[in-house]
Amino acid sequence: MLYTSLIVLQVVVAIAVIALVLVQHGKGADAGAAFGSGASGTVFGSRGSASFLSRATAALATVFFVNCLALAYLSAHQAANNNSVVNQQGVQSVIGQAGKAQNNTKPITGKSGAGKTD
Repeated sequence: MLYTSLIVLQVVVAIAVIALVLVQHGKGADAGAAFGSGASGTVFGSRGSASFLSRATAALATVFFVNCLALAYLSAHQAANNNSVVNQQGVQSVIGQAGKAQNNTKPITGKSGAGKTD
């Protein structure tokens, strides 16, 4: 249950980080603001969006990396429990069934009618 919720959180945070990065303007956008492109009429002000969006991106990136480490830790310990299907059924029974299947095959001997011509 914890692993599944961390996976869901990872997907949501990844989408949020992508959205925040796409919303931010690049370094070249500052040159347009210097010539009066109307940056002062934005929601965050002329300089406020840069600090808010960059701090939000940094916080989500931190959550993303911490969540990655938690998922790696959980998956490593989940693999150590050996809850695989093979271990539940028993490795010996699988090997034994494979050996029986090989012993039941008969070698192909005799003549085949495919090569005859009249």
